[in-house]
Amino acid sequence: MKDVSWQVRWERRSQTPLLVLAVAFALAYAVPIVAPDASPVVQRACLVTEWVVWGAFATDYLVRLALSGNRRVFVRTHWLDLCAVLLPMIQPLRLLRLVSTLLLVGRRARMAPQIKLTTYVAGAVVGLLMFGSLAVLSVERDAPDGNIRNLGDAVWWSFTTMTTVGYGDHAPTTGLGRVLAVGLMLSGIALLGLVTANIAAWFISRFERDDEEERLRTAAIEALTVEVRQLRAEVARLSGGAPSALPEQPSPVAPGVSSPRP
Repeated sequence: MKDVSWQVRWERRSQTPLLVLAVAFALAYAVPIVAPDASPVVQRACLVTEWVVWGAFATDYLVRLALSGNRRVFVRTHWLDLCAVLLPMIQPLRLLRLVSTLLLVGRRARMAPQIKLTTYVAGAVVGLLMFGSLAVLSVERDAPDGNIRNLGDAVWWSFTTMTTVGYGDHAPTTGLGRVLAVGLMLSGIALLGLVTANIAAWFISRFERDDEEERLRTAAIEALTVEVRQLRAEVARLSGGAPSALPEQPSPVAPGVSSPRP
């Protein structure tokens, strides 16, 4: 129990720093691609930042592994984090490390299930759109027959690919670019299915809640009806025995009319 408490404490304290490091990694990855003519100092600073962030991710994983109660279960349930730590720093596989960190931060967030799922979907869409664009731009920019030459073309291609529209005006020509395209298409289909399932689950839960409220109202009305019937029966029973116990009262006489003599 002590190990679990220490692990939870570590995860709570490291959540914000990991999010900051994820943003730093995103900037360090994007700058050399968006500005390929940047100075060597900037290029080197971005590379150092990527290695530092990778080291922080690896340290976080090792600390959580040491604090976990069952290390085998931890490795089995956190395989994505392990893959992100073990993957070499090559493009575009290093993006998985950022995705892993965002998933880790999202798993630690304490939100309602619907809000958490919406946050996951929105973050996944923005992340895939942005980093898919950067990755394909870095691969296709210098390709001899490539037609994705700037960031605008890359973003447009990523958007049409994720939505499975595929206009065809921009398309990758290299093998790695096509691998990225397959990944974006599968991710777009998965996100679309997730959004559809989330909406369907919301409607189903809403209908079930309405049905439960209707059943409760019906049960309350039935209980009230039974109680009213019991009260009527009790009143009828009491009123049926009341005349024999009361003295006989003279019948009322209308004003101006004399009562009959015996």
